[in-house]
Amino acid sequence: MSYVYVENLVKKYGDLTAVDHISFTVEKGEIFGLLGPNGAGKSTTLNVITTLTDFNKGEVIINGLDIRKDKSQIKQIIGMVPQDIAIYNHLSAYENVKFFASLYGLRGSRLRKNVLEALEFVGLSDKIKEKPKNMSGGMRRRLNIACGIAHDPRLIVLDEPTVGVDTQSREHILNSIRQLRDRGATVIYTSHYMQEVEEICDRIAIIDKGKMIALGTERELVSMVTDVKSIYVETRIPAGFDREAFCKKLKLMPGVKAVKAEDAVIRVDVSIEQNGTERIIQEFLNHRLPIDNIKSEVPNLDTLFLTLTGRELR
Repeated sequence: MSYVYVENLVKKYGDLTAVDHISFTVEKGEIFGLLGPNGAGKSTTLNVITTLTDFNKGEVIINGLDIRKDKSQIKQIIGMVPQDIAIYNHLSAYENVKFFASLYGLRGSRLRKNVLEALEFVGLSDKIKEKPKNMSGGMRRRLNIACGIAHDPRLIVLDEPTVGVDTQSREHILNSIRQLRDRGATVIYTSHYMQEVEEICDRIAIIDKGKMIALGTERELVSMVTDVKSIYVETRIPAGFDREAFCKKLKLMPGVKAVKAEDAVIRVDVSIEQNGTERIIQEFLNHRLPIDNIKSEVPNLDTLFLTLTGRELR
């Protein structure tokens, strides 16, 4: 069975159905992205998985444990890194991590070892005596992660862990998440930054209005919108050259869906499954047409999200 198994999950608040029969799985050692606009049911789903919220209907199994029957055992293997930074400003970095790790029963030398390793992991080993009020936003975010992973959880849930941080801290956090996966942890990750999701997630689920509307790898999701990428070639067509005949020839190439010429640019729409760029370049060279510039455009998750939900992820 998958490490996380969610089947027909329903959560209601009075007459409001926040989560409406959602089903998905997360495989062991996977970084699983959970996307949705504000109010989509994303946070409620995370709260159910992390045992913070009960639910009305469905089944949730984590590492073979039923979330209703084995809640205390499940809590021991989960690390939660919330969007709102959950640290104490009057405690040092070391004291913060120590406090949260001790909640999971860690004591003595093991507690000290795990705290120091967690701080080193997030790049704060030289800040153990520093208090959060004197730290930058990026450091506070990294300390937040250290507090969530010091007990060595097998399932780590990160809710918007890079909000409001500088580029350097964001890159450090993303690399840390990859390392957590490489060390054997399973990760559920949410973000408003599509580039992050595209960069680190193995599979992605999109939730809107409490319902699951798409699930798969980035390529599988993009294919829901289109199976075509557009290649734009900027060239200089000499006098007397039969541009129309050349475009017709391009259109006969394997995988080419359409060709359109406008001024100095020829756009070739080709199947994503076909790696046609090199063949198209060669065709231009065969006809002694110079290539001044070339670029390709493939629909991304932003395009997919806008198409499926009618709104941007903000």
